[in-house]
Amino acid sequence: MVKVAAFDPEDLVVISAHLEGSHLHASDMVFLPKENRFVVALNRPVAGTPDDRRMTGLHFERVTRAMTSKMPSNAQDTLLTLLGIDFETVDAPSGHVVLLFEGGGAVRLSVECLEAAMADLPVLDTGK
Repeated sequence: MVKVAAFDPEDLVVISAHLEGSHLHASDMVFLPKENRFVVALNRPVAGTPDDRRMTGLHFERVTRAMTSKMPSNAQDTLLTLLGIDFETVDAPSGHVVLLFEGGGAVRLSVECLEAAMADLPVLDTGK
């Protein structure tokens, strides 16, 4: 089970590496403006196991705005593949977190400062 927090761009590189190749739908992402939070549920590949995947939660705090660019018009139904996550400093410590997707789509989050965390979700025992 992986848990990682990010408070600077170098930490975000670690989260990005863990989540590269993750699958999700647009409906798996939500911006909660009253809480200044952006939350994502992803199905990430597990390193070293080509077919194994883990459900993982990712959230960003201190988010003031969320925008999309070049996302498929049917993104709610389209399986998206995350290519990586970048941070662009605007006026330190504020900046933009950019989630980049296969096909050129992106989500851009304006943040007061970089504060993120990811954690694998527990696997439910179905008794099988």
